[in-house]
This record gives sequence, structure tokens and C-alpha cells, in this order.
Amino acid sequence: MNGTRAQETVQKLWNASKSLQGGGVSYYEYVTELTYLLLLKMLEEVKRDGVKLEERLPGNLRWGELKRLKGEQRLVRYRAMLLELSTSKKFNFPLVKQVFTDAKTSLTKAAALTTLVATIDNVDWYAADEDGFGDLYEGLLERTTSERKSKAGQYFTPRPLIETIIALTKPKVGEVIQDPAAGTGGFLIAAHRAIMRETDDLTKVSKNVAFAQRNSKYQGAELITGTHRLNTMNLLLHGIDQPIDCIDALTSDAAKFDPADLILTNPPFNKFPERVSRSDFVTTASAAKGPLPFVEHVVRGLKDGGRAAIVVPDNTLFEDNMGRELRNWLMDLCDLHTILRLPTGIFYAQGVKTNVIFLTKKSEERVGATKAVWFYDMRAQMPNFGKTRTLTTVDFEPFIEAFGDDPLGHAKRKDEGETGRFRKFTRSEIAKRNDNLDITWLRDDVEVVEEGLTEPDDIAAAILGHLRAALEEIEAVADELAEVIEAEE
Repeated sequence: MNGTRAQETVQKLWNASKSLQGGGVSYYEYVTELTYLLLLKMLEEVKRDGVKLEERLPGNLRWGELKRLKGEQRLVRYRAMLLELSTSKKFNFPLVKQVFTDAKTSLTKAAALTTLVATIDNVDWYAADEDGFGDLYEGLLERTTSERKSKAGQYFTPRPLIETIIALTKPKVGEVIQDPAAGTGGFLIAAHRAIMRETDDLTKVSKNVAFAQRNSKYQGAELITGTHRLNTMNLLLHGIDQPIDCIDALTSDAAKFDPADLILTNPPFNKFPERVSRSDFVTTASAAKGPLPFVEHVVRGLKDGGRAAIVVPDNTLFEDNMGRELRNWLMDLCDLHTILRLPTGIFYAQGVKTNVIFLTKKSEERVGATKAVWFYDMRAQMPNFGKTRTLTTVDFEPFIEAFGDDPLGHAKRKDEGETGRFRKFTRSEIAKRNDNLDITWLRDDVEVVEEGLTEPDDIAAAILGHLRAALEEIEAVADELAEVIEAEE
């Protein structure tokens, strides 16, 4: 299934959701429902070693059974199938059981199920393969995320950004690749695709290496059960046979990870009431769960020589006290060679200001690994990104060229000066700024930028961004006061 056909199919399936809105089925519930049905259909269509995957399931738990029944009888059987697929001991298919764990339908009318079954069955699945199903499913995930405003600081990472990070970090076959806040699996899947391209679908490596790549080299965590379900389905559709775990990387659960060659992640941007519970943490050991502890996890999770790209909000770069201590520690252990200042508006919220930090771990000890940091400003004097003007891979091409071809950041680079976007600051210059990495030199009139917004969602998000920034300042002051009080006690 090529990309165009996948897009057309996504549109057909999305149109079918409109008929369910009156029944109180949300976009998120709709995609979850499609997850169950598409998996059954995919198992019927896809073969491994010449055998349909559905052969691993009993006959009464297959797509054909659901298609055979009609009306209320079909809905009753569907409800029973969801339970059996997660609990039955009559078959051994861990990935399927994981997708259907605690599954229940949001559909209350037989007609709604009939619509979905007919829509899926009428799609032209000719020559369907894992990539085709995967493209289709990712399209659905992206559509539902754009319709559903993020809560808890969790945002769908735009594919152009993921593709750019993959192009720069260059995942290699045999490497342990990790995402401790995996969401729906975008980074792991993109890394797998890059490796598949480089190895001609793993045919250029031995069977043992190929098996390990699909079954043990992609590791990660996703705490939210519903998102983890979508992640499992997404990985399965893209040919990754070992699912990640539904665990919290900021707890002792992370002990099960292997030391990573490459970590790619976009952790939640907000702080949470829960505290970190990791015995190996020092700098953020008592912190509320949020961006700073995830950064410490990445540094501790890498092998010496391992590399990482982390999406972080602006306050990670300038927050004082614990934030400054973390940055200082990170720059001592790692070569923090590049920081990309991302435009606003690309995470479906105009006010969310983010960056990507690229680093290479040098040592477990503090050796002053960072000698200089290169900053690329893709935020100032840029278009108004949002629904009207979406981000594309073309927008990243100047940054990719400036970054160079070395994933460790050692390519020959040119400081473009105060009028350019790419500049170098030495470690001593950064130290004079109290290790504040929120460095800007290009100016932008925020009011002029926001005057260019036309979509109500983008305008509302810009207002939300100002409120969020003010709240972050208040929280920072509150944290500082709390630390002072704790020290006096």
C-alpha cells in the first residue's frame, strides 16, 4: 500500500468516525476501536513465511467470524472476542494479547459496528504489507492527536521533526535504541525504518542479527495504558515484534533497560505531583516527575559513546537551582554539541516553546566533556506554524546542512555570527551565564508574529502559551522558596 493509498484509506476511515460522533464516541475512542478491528483485519491479510498471521488464533477469534455475523449478534460476539483475545489460553500470541489487554468497546449500537466492519472490509487491501498498514495507522494517530488537544504536557511529535532527528543521529543495525517516553512509538518506528533502508529490509545481515533487531533492540516505556495499546499496535504494524513495556522510566522499572547506544525521546513537558523514585538518581532524585528527571535518565541510560536527541521545553535550558546543577553535570559527562531552538506552533499549541538537545556521553565521571555548544535558531523570524502553515521536512533542510554529516556533531561547521542562525558558544562563555542555555541573538517581534495568526485554535494556543510562561515563572519562584525553607529547617 503506497503512501497515497494509505492517505485515501485514512480519510475513508476518518469519515466513518463522523457517523459515530452523535453516539458520544470520541476521536480517541474511535481510533482505539479501529485498533482492535484493524489488527484483526491485518492478521487476516499479512503473511509471515507464507502463513497468514491469523492462523495463530482460533477460528472464532478471527476477522472472518466477525464479518460472518450480523446485527446485534455481531456486537455481542465482538464484546466477547475482546475479552477472549486478552485472556484466552487457547493461543500464544503475546503481541495480540497485549493490544487487547483490558479491551472494551465504546460502541453501544450494532449499526455502528456494522459501519466500521464494512468500511474496513471494503478498503482495497491488495498488496497490503506491514508498511502499508503502518502508514495507515500512523495517519489515524496523527489525525486523532490533532483533533484532541494535549493534556499533561504530552504532544504528538511531528513526523518532519522525527525524520530530521533520525537523519542526524543515524541509527545503525545492532544498536540498542531506546525511548523512555515512547508515546505511540514514532521515534522507534522511524529508527527501524532507517535501519531497514540501510540493510535492504535486514536481508544484508544474518538471520540472528535480523531477529535480534526486531525482537530486542528497540526498548522503551509508556506509562499510560491507552497510549501503550496504540504503541504496541503501531510497532506491530511496522514489523517490530517485541513490544515496549507499560512502565514508568522514572522508577526502578527502568532497571530492565539495556545500556543504550541511542536514545530518542520527547518526554512530557509538564511537572507532575509524583516524585522520582530512582535509587541511581542524584541530581533530580527528589524532583517532581517532568523534563529534568527524564534528562538525567537519558544521561544515565546511555553507554559511554552513546548519543541522544531529547525534545525539551525552554525552561529546561534556563531553570535555576536543580536545573542549573543538572545542566552542569550533563555538560561534564556528555558532549552537548548542538541545541536546536524549535519554532512555536509545531506541537499543536502556538505557545509551546521547545528545543532539541543533541549529546554524546563521554564518561560516567565528570570530565568536562562539553567544550562548546552550537545553537541553531529556527524560531526567530520564522513563519507562523499552525494549522494554516504546517511544518515540513523542507523547513529543516538548512539546519541539517549546518549540522553536518557526523551524528556526534564533529562535522566542520561555520559560525554565522549575529545575523545568522547557527552560532558557537564555548563552555566558558556558557559558565559566565550561570550555565543558562537559553541563548538568543536573533530578535523577533512577538506581537507581529501573533498578528499573523488566523486560525482560532492557533490564537487561543498563543494566549495559552503566555499563561503557561507566566505559570512557569511562578512555579520557579515557588520552587526556590521551598528550597530555601527546606535548607533553613
